[in-house]
Amino acid sequence: STQKKTPQGFQTNEYADAQLQEIVRKMRERATVYKEKLKDPVLSSPEGSPTASPSKKKPPPPPKEEKKEEKKEEAEAKPEEDHYCDMLCCKFKKAPLKKYMTYLQLPDSIDSYTDRRYVAWLMLVTVAYNWNCWFIPLRFVFPYQTSSNTVYWLAIDIICDVCYLCDLLVFQPRVQFLKGGDIISDKVEMKKYYHSSVKFRLDVISVLPFEVLYFFFGFNPAFRANKMLKHNTFFEFNDRLEAILDKAYIYRVIRTTGYLLFILHINACLYYWASDYEGLGSTRWVYDGQGNMYLRCYYWAVRTLITIGGLPEPQTLFEIIFQLLNFFLGVFVFSSLIGQMRDVIGAATAGQNYYRSCMDNTVSYMNTYSIPKVVQNRVRTWYEYTWDSQGMLDESELLEQMPTKMQLAIAIDVNFAIVNKVDLFKASTFTGECSNGCDTQMIYDMLLRLKSIVYLPGDFVCKKGEIGREMYIIKQGEVQVLGGPDGTKVLVTLRAGAVFGEISLLAAGGGNRRTANVVAHGFANLFILDKKTLNEILVHYPDSEKLLMKKAKVLLKEKGKPAPGPPVQQPRGLAGLFGQKQETPKLFKAMLGGKGKAGLARLLQLKRERDIQVTPQKTEKQKQRKSKQTKILQESKDKIDLTKTLKASDLILSEAEKPAQEEKKPLEPAASPAPPAQKEEPNADTKPKPPAVMHRGTTNESLIISMSPSPTAGEGEILKVEAKEKKRK
Repeated sequence: STQKKTPQGFQTNEYADAQLQEIVRKMRERATVYKEKLKDPVLSSPEGSPTASPSKKKPPPPPKEEKKEEKKEEAEAKPEEDHYCDMLCCKFKKAPLKKYMTYLQLPDSIDSYTDRRYVAWLMLVTVAYNWNCWFIPLRFVFPYQTSSNTVYWLAIDIICDVCYLCDLLVFQPRVQFLKGGDIISDKVEMKKYYHSSVKFRLDVISVLPFEVLYFFFGFNPAFRANKMLKHNTFFEFNDRLEAILDKAYIYRVIRTTGYLLFILHINACLYYWASDYEGLGSTRWVYDGQGNMYLRCYYWAVRTLITIGGLPEPQTLFEIIFQLLNFFLGVFVFSSLIGQMRDVIGAATAGQNYYRSCMDNTVSYMNTYSIPKVVQNRVRTWYEYTWDSQGMLDESELLEQMPTKMQLAIAIDVNFAIVNKVDLFKASTFTGECSNGCDTQMIYDMLLRLKSIVYLPGDFVCKKGEIGREMYIIKQGEVQVLGGPDGTKVLVTLRAGAVFGEISLLAAGGGNRRTANVVAHGFANLFILDKKTLNEILVHYPDSEKLLMKKAKVLLKEKGKPAPGPPVQQPRGLAGLFGQKQETPKLFKAMLGGKGKAGLARLLQLKRERDIQVTPQKTEKQKQRKSKQTKILQESKDKIDLTKTLKASDLILSEAEKPAQEEKKPLEPAASPAPPAQKEEPNADTKPKPPAVMHRGTTNESLIISMSPSPTAGEGEILKVEAKEKKRK
């Protein structure tokens, strides 16, 4: 057999044992291969590869690579030993540059449009650039740089140069750029792009150390003129700062004013240089050397560029040419700056100018058609409140300029939280198969269709009885729901975030009627979604339409339930076994007109009156049946001896001595067919007979009148009248 017993008493299968051992061996081999691969990533995968051709050389043995890795590990294991410096017979530890970069946490790539740290760095470089632009001409012309303060000027110059150098080596090579619509963030590509740009060339020129010429020609600030070539960073900072400021026009006004002051500064420096060239105090036109030299020259530059006049006349040819150039330059520059200032202020107030223009046109229209002053005041109030609350008359005009995706993103941030409060669009409102809620894209489409409307105090949002075709969402303000007999009682006050009228969107028959008046308590800003817009959206979302219909039915049932009353006391004793008595229907209560026996008596009285009354109009079938019965009765009367019948009846009725109260007694069932037969209309051929005198009274005999078919064929029926004596008890 294939089984054998082990010493422990367990039975094993030799074939299964061999297979398990083979599987364990293969798994161990596979684990060993993967361990080697983890140690040496260069090794190929354990899967079989095609056999190499004999002409190709074999790859180098892996032990060499292992030696290289060991050397790298040894080099990395001793990084601190090589960063020491000897100074003043002491040994100081110096951290490597990589650790400084890690400590600063500089990113591998910089997004110049969204990174605020990059904007802050540009501001620092811009300060250094403005220092050079303002003080290099000042130090070159005016005698402010002396041997006693040269150290301070050089210290500040070195700080500015360090900023320039860090911007060139650290920040600018990390700035991302666009290429074919893609954002490039690769280090190598960013460096290549920056090095191939004109900005890189100007930055390199701006950091060239021309200050070395100080050792040959002295400390002349003119050797730092190349520092003013870093103007690209200055304009880049202006663009990035305007993009993140809420009121960018304020910075534009400040920047334009700075341009004007800088031009006047350059003109003052040129005037002092011209005065020094001609000789201080040599003529009336030049600077005489008294007072604060910079302020006196700046004052002259302002009066010259703005062409105020009242200046001394130039004497020499040089002075005349200089003054003419000043006048021409002043007219051109000053007019350009004034025009730029006008554009900046005009752009800042463009929205307000549009608001004023719309309001003036509306007021002019109302005056043309003699609109009442009350209406005009309300229109003016609406314009003023709309402008003060949202800064524009129509928000949709601003959003229309953006792409649809951006409009949707803004609408989600502003309105999604408000729409999510509507029970009709909540996923938790309905259970079961609709628990997933409405389609999210359908909600997004609806957000783009919401319209904002401002209501003045006392305006009716909706009136009682009108057809509701809109849903209202309160964005700002309060509205009051009015009711009561006179419609002035405040039932409830709805505040920001409340929703009303949502059931009207999906109500059948074109909408349901409003049950109360809704009035704006103060200034109220509402979002409106009408039924037509929702239907246009639901055309593309049939599943959401079915879901909303089901939700609308559920909400209608919930809102239609009456308010819960006081708890009903359970009957005690045996009465609790029979359950609670059902309430009497309202229609039956109205018919009874009261409670208890009085109402039942009234119902019986109405039934008797109905039985007594003769129906004025009969149907065609009833008329035919009555006419047939009348004809048969008339033929039978002609064949029977009426005389005997009358005598028998007179004999029975004459025995009545006391007045009978027949009206209070119910008629006998056997006598019921007789009165209708006597009330039938007679035929035209029959002559009217005088009515017989009937004596009323009581008797012990009963009168039985019956009709039976005649034994002779063709003679109709026979009328029989019988009198029987009642049995006495």
